[in-house]
Amino acid sequence: SPTFLKLQYPSLYLHHRLIFPTEELTACELETTMELLKQPHHCFLVFLFGLVLLFPAALSWKDAVTHVHQFVIQEASVKRLCKTQHVMTVNGMYPGPTLEIKNGDTLSVKVINKGKYNITIHWHGVRQMRTGWADGPEFVTQCPIRPGGSYTYRFTVRGQEGTLWWHAHSTWLRATVYGALLIQPREGTNFPFAKPNRQSTLLLGEWWNANPVDVVREATRTGAAPNISDAYTINGQPGDLYNCSKQGLFSLIKILIAATYTVVVPISSGETNLLRVVNSAMNQPLFFTIANHKFTVVGADASYVKPFTTSVLMLGPGQTTDVLISGDQTPGRYYMAARAYQSAQNAPFDNTTTTAILEYSKSSSAAKPIMPRLPAFNDTPTVTAFSTSFRSREKALVPAQVDENLFFTVGLGLNSCPPNFNGTRFTASMNNVSFSLPSNFSLLQAHKQGIRGVFTTDFPAAPPRVFDYTGNVSRSLFQPATGTKLYRLKYGSRVQVVLQGTSIVTPENHPIHLHGYDFYIIAEGFGNFNPKTDSSKFNLVDPPLRNTAAVPVGGWAVIRFVADNPGVWLMHCHLDVHITWGLAMAFLVEDGVGKLEAIEPPPEDLPICS
Repeated sequence: SPTFLKLQYPSLYLHHRLIFPTEELTACELETTMELLKQPHHCFLVFLFGLVLLFPAALSWKDAVTHVHQFVIQEASVKRLCKTQHVMTVNGMYPGPTLEIKNGDTLSVKVINKGKYNITIHWHGVRQMRTGWADGPEFVTQCPIRPGGSYTYRFTVRGQEGTLWWHAHSTWLRATVYGALLIQPREGTNFPFAKPNRQSTLLLGEWWNANPVDVVREATRTGAAPNISDAYTINGQPGDLYNCSKQGLFSLIKILIAATYTVVVPISSGETNLLRVVNSAMNQPLFFTIANHKFTVVGADASYVKPFTTSVLMLGPGQTTDVLISGDQTPGRYYMAARAYQSAQNAPFDNTTTTAILEYSKSSSAAKPIMPRLPAFNDTPTVTAFSTSFRSREKALVPAQVDENLFFTVGLGLNSCPPNFNGTRFTASMNNVSFSLPSNFSLLQAHKQGIRGVFTTDFPAAPPRVFDYTGNVSRSLFQPATGTKLYRLKYGSRVQVVLQGTSIVTPENHPIHLHGYDFYIIAEGFGNFNPKTDSSKFNLVDPPLRNTAAVPVGGWAVIRFVADNPGVWLMHCHLDVHITWGLAMAFLVEDGVGKLEAIEPPPEDLPICS
């Protein structure tokens, strides 16, 4: 297998990669391969490998397909918590449609905007190798799709299996415009665990009794934090514990109506089922558990992990976790519940609990579900125990040495003198730079067309001033600068980023998402990162491969990746309130040598800014 070759015979692994290019060779692999091919016996091995393995490879390529979909962005009336809201949806669905493909397949999704807002769609976690124009963040890789316009996102998913998702990446439209992207094993291969009897997807979300766009606009107007949500949801439904959900207990008709508020997940005794859990909430990390059941975690962010057992999950917004559950309890009904992990002290938050029901076959639908115990809202030790349990299933190809050693502070701030505003407003930054998006061109467009004045490439590699990041910070450091600053990376460079949380305003757990890449989380901890002592904690053997890292409250995380995907790639906090305030930056990854190390030309229907 490729994995065996990678671990035991690296040169043969490169031969395999040459013959089966599921994705382009990295710069390091390419350099090594060129040296190997100078030796005649290696050339012969490539030829021999091809003869032996060409037939099954051809079958595999033959089975890769292109899935064509159409997303119509349109307003729909959705009733939750006894109130009807007019929200943006895809094809009239809330949440939107689930897309299911296999590793190696291509997606072609035409998005037609019949709504009243500009919109883009981001394919969260998809590597987008050389297809950065399809990544989706507004004014980063594209200008928005205007009302009445359309754009087709086309890309191939290679080397990823598990659960990802898609969502709007314009203002707060992703509160209702989102859905799951399920990536099954490539044709002819299997899960690295026993095939589950069933698969179910659970999208955790947030609901406002208001238009989410109006919520963020009001916060922008006042400079204050936005109103908290009115409910959490599982697959768009709040569940039984909200007041409105109880309205149906007085008549048969109302009972049937109330039932629509609770998602039911089936299971039979003796089954082992796969649950795909996605935190698609806007601003809240969430605990998730099921009464009387344990989880075996087998994947995260479309990468397999060494299985481990836990009774509770914690997902930051943007993260996904795949778990196996066994039907080993007395047949009945068991609540699946999610509620907030709140790490920011004294900050208001939605303290409600959303539920769904795990229902055994042959159990009475009238039976009262059993309620699980959930961690305390501020249970950071449980979060730490969970997050540090992740390991890659196999030996990781993490860079042992780095070319770029970066140190980014991430945190909040206060702007005491904003233009055209009387008073102080919340802000956020990385390395004291509050990120400002352009409005006339996308960053990628400006980069590829050589348009000046849209961005600069002087994002600092370290904070401009060293201070006690997680201690009592001077108020003089609360106000960041504003700018559209990118950090330039050479193709193939090996990158390490220390993500250091700060206590400015308040320390908080920050889910940091990097577009266009997976990265290895090689260490995390609390307090200020100390390279002299904390480097000994680096896991360079089997660190987890993720696309979103939950930086611990009052702490740090260290990630590594190889810059093998040219383009402009946003890195930001996935708490949408924080990206609204500027907690973001972007990497500009240069083209390498030749066509396979360069981003593809832009599609003809790429939206233009006007």
